[in-house]
Amino acid sequence: MRKVMTTNVSELNTLEFDKDGHLANLDDWTPEIAQELAYQEDVGELNDRHWVVINYIRNEFIEKGDAPSIRKLTKESGVSTKELYQLFPKGPAKKAAKVAGLPKPKGCI
Repeated sequence: MRKVMTTNVSELNTLEFDKDGHLANLDDWTPEIAQELAYQEDVGELNDRHWVVINYIRNEFIEKGDAPSIRKLTKESGVSTKELYQLFPKGPAKKAAKVAGLPKPKGCI
């Protein structure tokens, strides 16, 4: 069941997205927008483990200018590859980046 969000879903309609459907402006991102994006990506309700991934990749992006590879993410975040695919099915790096308000990672199709 989808919970009611404090953010107005129509707020997503006022945001700018790139050609891949990722937020165009990193500063537009909020946790509430992340949840709406997660629903759109069929990720569902975000839990603590989702936030481990989201916070890790956001910090890496801010520090280094690109989202980490899946290998680095699983090695350094404490989230296994299997769990990552469970949290963000069918393209975990791309979906996690999208929910985190980041551009599509380099190397993602």
